[in-house]
Amino acid sequence: MKIVVSIGGSVLAKELQPENFKRYANTIKEIGKNHAVFIVTGGGKAAREYIGVARALGSDEASCDLIGIDITRLNARLLIAALGDAAYYEPPLNYKEARTASLTSKIVVMGGVTPGQTTDAVSAVLAEYTDADILINATSIDGVYTSDPKKNKSARKFETMTPHQLIEIVMKTEMVAGANSPIDLLAAKIIERSNIKTIVLNGENPQNIIDAVNGKYNGTVIEKDKKVKPGQNSKKTEFEKDACNLGYYSGVGCDN
Repeated sequence: MKIVVSIGGSVLAKELQPENFKRYANTIKEIGKNHAVFIVTGGGKAAREYIGVARALGSDEASCDLIGIDITRLNARLLIAALGDAAYYEPPLNYKEARTASLTSKIVVMGGVTPGQTTDAVSAVLAEYTDADILINATSIDGVYTSDPKKNKSARKFETMTPHQLIEIVMKTEMVAGANSPIDLLAAKIIERSNIKTIVLNGENPQNIIDAVNGKYNGTVIEKDKKVKPGQNSKKTEFEKDACNLGYYSGVGCDN
């Protein structure tokens, strides 16, 4: 399989410790034995701190984005160092370079690409551009919830959902000040248009990524319902019915 893994900076570089990069490198090497692997690294705490200083100094948002991209690429370089000869020697700067780098059969590790795009979106575009079989979003939350589980203890996790449902959940989450969504809206829309099978999982334990590659999902699986013809609705689980009644989905898909 061809696999794209987005590793959030809050997971990979929550604290800048070499052991964490080594743990992820071992996991990625294991996956890379039998699969083509692309990794996109986030910026995490360091990116937020640098961006905060830049804003305080009067930098515009595009310039702040560029600073964040630089930090994601530094994290990519650290992960490349941990991977050693198993990885392509430097982070590609765009999608074309990433696909070209993959021709070496090495693990490709990259950071951000352009202002206005998070690494969530970068990984989704990369999965689309390389025709990946699966996209794994390794974050600090163990799936997609009805609301931010760190702020709402009654939030409920989805085991499965469609890309359309993901977009609606993300839109509702992003409208709440201070809420944290596991995937941003642009990434969700790219996932929908490309029908990329996506798994959102807790990346704090790298073993979860190996499990997902092997078909054991500990997070939320996002994919189009192949059993349903266009314009038809599948039978809802009790949880999905509750989500509809609570207004987490629009009328689309809530008729049953």
